[in-house]
Amino acid sequence: MTDTVNSDLAANRASVAAKPADTFVPLQKRRAWEPVVSVLIDVTTASLAVAIGMTWANQMHYQLPPSWMVCFFAPTVVTVFALRSLYRRSINRHFLDELPTIQAGTAFAAMLLFSFLVLFAEVNESLGRTVARVWLCGAILIPAGRLLWIAAKRYLFSRNVMSAPTLIVGNGRIAHQVVERINAKSEYGMRPIGLIDDEPPTMGPDRDLPSSIPYLGKLATIEEAIALTGAECMVVAFSRTRDEAMTEAIRIAHRCGMAVWVVPRIFDTIGVHARIDHIGGLPLIAIAHTDPHGWQFVAKHISDRVVATVGLVLISPVFLTLMLLVRLSSRGPIFYSQPRVGRDGRVFNCRKFRSMRPLRESDAAFTLGDGSAPGGVEGEDRRTPIGKLMRATSLDELPQLINVVTGEMSLVGPRPERPEYVDMFNADITRYGERHRVKAGMTGWAQVHGLRGKTSIADRAEWDNFYIENWSLWLDLRILAMTVPAVLDRAE
Repeated sequence: MTDTVNSDLAANRASVAAKPADTFVPLQKRRAWEPVVSVLIDVTTASLAVAIGMTWANQMHYQLPPSWMVCFFAPTVVTVFALRSLYRRSINRHFLDELPTIQAGTAFAAMLLFSFLVLFAEVNESLGRTVARVWLCGAILIPAGRLLWIAAKRYLFSRNVMSAPTLIVGNGRIAHQVVERINAKSEYGMRPIGLIDDEPPTMGPDRDLPSSIPYLGKLATIEEAIALTGAECMVVAFSRTRDEAMTEAIRIAHRCGMAVWVVPRIFDTIGVHARIDHIGGLPLIAIAHTDPHGWQFVAKHISDRVVATVGLVLISPVFLTLMLLVRLSSRGPIFYSQPRVGRDGRVFNCRKFRSMRPLRESDAAFTLGDGSAPGGVEGEDRRTPIGKLMRATSLDELPQLINVVTGEMSLVGPRPERPEYVDMFNADITRYGERHRVKAGMTGWAQVHGLRGKTSIADRAEWDNFYIENWSLWLDLRILAMTVPAVLDRAE
């Protein structure tokens, strides 16, 4: 057994060493310019905001600030962003995550500019309006520049141009899950290239190591592995190796200029609102708690009903038109109601526009695939022409606004499932039943991340529980904003 492991290790190292020299570029050469580009973009957009704001004010014949003050705005914006860690490397930093900080930093820079004008210049009403115009231009242009940069980085990540070679330290199911998650999304900007652990790899349900991630040896050889692969990042997953050896591996990685992330124990309980406290030099993770029965969710449900009612009124012409088209498409009712499981396991009738013709005896039966959720076109394709359009654009789900108004659903939450499938998933999927702590939603955190139709139900449960445990009003608004491009990505 030992001889086999050693021969496999030698083969893996040989395959890594045989890769082209330009495949592995040291961190200092590959990614050091990324924050520099971010700073240059912010300086450019902030300076452009000043130029446009000043031109706008000049056309209105407002008093312009002193020329030395004009150069104050852009450096202040960059300084505030740096203090708020907007130039620090982060995994999967989304534009909507940054937006509140960007707007707050831009407003703060404008306030400082006005404060200095009050102290060192003669201020009147027109000068205040000039600063307001600079701030308004900055509030539009600076986020736009950052959005374009994020889009450019994701494009480069998808082409494997900027993705960072990443070592996985650990073993077993969690290490396998880390590799799967990173490989599933290029937008993380990481590329697993090797596994380091003191034991031979036993990853995944079949306890086989994926061929895409070779085993590079024990922790004692990590410095050699870093030099061999040019790794820039390291993720520490679970392992039976001594903590002292893991700590030393992290220190070596830091000396080599690598970014390091650690998967914490009992990670299911740690959300984005967790913080680090200390008792002396001992760190403690303070874990935030979301109460689905607290006043925040009461406020959420009230606002859901108000927004859904207003939405129904605004889209009433579209709603009535779809009702007419469904009626003309084939015989049968306009609406289709199906029992679904909602909050606390209560069953309700989920409404949709009927998108299919009635079932015939000759139609093929539907069988659910292993590990995947029902959805999409099940069995024989019985969709009507208008049904295909509604399915592709999710317009068939508009009647669920009525479910929201009646309090059976929420605008945002886990998508509801049929009772017979819920019983099956509860028995097979870890933490699946915990999704029912909150009301089901018209859209959800899993759906805006591509988990629609016949996709993994285990992954959906993971994303849905993440949403519940990290809920905030801003997260709901973010999901609603992300729903638009998700819907435009045509589905069955």
